[in-house]
Amino acid sequence: MALTKEQIHAISAQMTQDVSNGTISSSSCSGCCIFDDINDAINTAISAQAQLMMMSLEERGKLIEAMRQAARDHAVELSEMAHKETGYGKIPHKIAKNLLAANKTPGIEDLHPTAYSGDDGLTLVETAPYGVIGSITPSTNPTATVINNSISMIAAGNSVVFNPHPAAKRSSQRAIEILNEAVVKAGGPSGLMVCPKEPTMDTSAVIMSHPKIKMLAVTGGEGVVKVAMKSGKKCVAAGPGNPPVIVDETADLDRAAKDIVDGASFENNILCVAEKECFVVRSVADALIAKMQSCGAWKISGEDIDKVLRTVLINKDGKYVINRKFVGHDATYILRESGVSFSGDPVLVIAEVDRYHPFVEVEMLMPVLGIVRVNDFHEALSEAFRAEHGCQHSALIHSTNIHNMSQAARVMNTTIFVKNAPSYSGLGFGGEGHATLTIATPTGEGLTSAKSFTRARRCVMKGDFRII
Repeated sequence: MALTKEQIHAISAQMTQDVSNGTISSSSCSGCCIFDDINDAINTAISAQAQLMMMSLEERGKLIEAMRQAARDHAVELSEMAHKETGYGKIPHKIAKNLLAANKTPGIEDLHPTAYSGDDGLTLVETAPYGVIGSITPSTNPTATVINNSISMIAAGNSVVFNPHPAAKRSSQRAIEILNEAVVKAGGPSGLMVCPKEPTMDTSAVIMSHPKIKMLAVTGGEGVVKVAMKSGKKCVAAGPGNPPVIVDETADLDRAAKDIVDGASFENNILCVAEKECFVVRSVADALIAKMQSCGAWKISGEDIDKVLRTVLINKDGKYVINRKFVGHDATYILRESGVSFSGDPVLVIAEVDRYHPFVEVEMLMPVLGIVRVNDFHEALSEAFRAEHGCQHSALIHSTNIHNMSQAARVMNTTIFVKNAPSYSGLGFGGEGHATLTIATPTGEGLTSAKSFTRARRCVMKGDFRII
């Protein structure tokens, strides 16, 4: 028998009371944050958020600092777990991502009240929490996203129900446990971060439809983003991208070559901001490619391009899709599995291809970079715009021509635009600005922070408060 909306509300209210009274046993979860039943997880988060709202902003800030320190202390452990569980990326790079999330995700300092005073009195606008947020996290950046989302959302006064990607559930759950332990030791409530023991599409559906979850934050593939955006809830969604990098004839080629190799090979290219294809002006193409090779790239050509193509991509009715066996894996593994001879320890595979080649068109999430020669900057920009597929996610340029940089930024109109640096600088890693692992392009929030997970509340006082 289907429950009515009123019955669902009544059951949710009763379970919340049961959690508060301690009548729901903690034996169903690990450390009161990992639950067999997703509804128990949600109701624990409801109760914990209510307790958080009884704390002062200063006390909330101390919780955030405790979470930061715990993430730092366990950065290596979490990185090793994520790498072992998913096989993606590189442990040193995962450590760097965890530390970036711990150190550069804004906390309560991101919450700024605004005041207006005049003849009609005083108006105060403050940032208020949504309450409980449902967060869908990816397998590519599992622990760093948990750290980043947790700091942002709790700093904003929310609790969060995570639904980790099943392929990264253990490392994600360990991150949630560590952060919860830090909160409790700092005097905060248990259960500000919770998740199901076995995350599935079904648990995700419960989170997206639960009446007490007022907001969703989704970092994942195009499919789950579309579902979340149709949920009827406020949604912060991080969608796909296919970031191009432009190199014009004025670029510092030594710097450009190193930056592109570093960016495209970081975490074996699983970052959504990473260089996915390169458009280089013909007059400097040979020099750029040679310098990239000296920086650790391995150039393939002829039949070897076809070998790698057949290995890392699958042709489904004329449309290429990625072979997930190779996502986030080392360049040496890809070359070896493709039957391509190489020497040394290359970190990136590069191939000179035409502008419509699958290495250009497909977001592969692996260290394989298609390079396309173009006649001039204008052609490079036109092709970069086309290859980005309108995702408006990220794009890059290497140039010393201010006009070219400005024009490219306007035309690409991406959430992140990086000039003369590796792609990860756009996340605050070696670049200015705060860090995030949830880049909300489809819903417009951009690089999310605590204020992204708040709603504006206006308080108006009419009368004689104004003294000038």
